[in-house]
Amino acid sequence: MKDLREDKDLLQIDIAKLLKTSQVQYSRYETGLRYMPIYHLKTLAEFYDTSIDYIIGLTNKKEPYPRIKEEKKS
Repeated sequence: MKDLREDKDLLQIDIAKLLKTSQVQYSRYETGLRYMPIYHLKTLAEFYDTSIDYIIGLTNKKEPYPRIKEEKKS
């Protein structure tokens, strides 16, 4: 997560604001002291245009998975 953040020249406080949390809490997520809720991981994956798997280190592929297309309501 730190590399993604730094690639965009952002500070922890910037990402904390995006996630609507404190910088201290975000720092705990980034350093592995706390687990990040799935809804925050989803927000970060969308923000960084990558997958949750990439963020948590399960893949080296930075490209996001194809998005699910929403069906049109009649």
